[in-house]
Amino acid sequence: MEKLIEVCCGSYEDAYQAWLGGAKRIELNQALFLGGLTPSLASLALTKKNTELNVVSMVRPRGAGFCYSEAEYETMLLDCKLLLENGTDGIAFGFLKEDFSIDVERTETFVKLIHTYNKDAVFHRAFDCVPDPYHAIETLISLGVDRLLTSGLENKAMDGIPLLKDLQQKYGNQIQLLAGSGVNADNALELMAQTDICQIHSSCKDWKLDSTTRGKNVSYGYCASNEYAYDVVSKELVKQLISKINS
Repeated sequence: MEKLIEVCCGSYEDAYQAWLGGAKRIELNQALFLGGLTPSLASLALTKKNTELNVVSMVRPRGAGFCYSEAEYETMLLDCKLLLENGTDGIAFGFLKEDFSIDVERTETFVKLIHTYNKDAVFHRAFDCVPDPYHAIETLISLGVDRLLTSGLENKAMDGIPLLKDLQQKYGNQIQLLAGSGVNADNALELMAQTDICQIHSSCKDWKLDSTTRGKNVSYGYCASNEYAYDVVSKELVKQLISKINS
């Protein structure tokens, strides 16, 4: 199968840089420093207007975990509908119960809604918190999830290679596997070769500086190494990654 890079983007500007770098598909978010939250409709609209990217939009109302209150779920359901009505090509989401198992009812509702629009239902790395990945992936398959983003239950995908390989061998003909977390031009080919997974997810992240991040007595920084820095997608890193996997 064709090798595919999905670039994790935190804004329309990120999406545009990914497009200039040669990406074909992105995951559109905001607040990537929180793990990625629901993007604005404006960022989706501009991305669809000014690029030919396949856009998978995140639906996630807050940072931390994936066990949501009824109010949070209601918000997510409406966000999902609005993103679908405004042209997204897929939705990335994840629901867990307090015992870390897949929330079947909410996942099924999302999958049915997304498929009503003939779009892709993508379960994200909430999967990497489940206690039994085999039971979890079988549950997702039974619910009709199209694609699963996972690092193999490890912090970085390279450390999850044994499980990723096994999941691909056992279930790769029933659900698309997308390997992500810590994937870059230096390790992408090895990851693909060792797992037989042909889709990888990468941030292609660089940093820019904004001098207005700190005032005299306040700071709005979040980068540990430089409080004036904020993360962006690098067009050049996207190019390098695509060139490497196609070499």
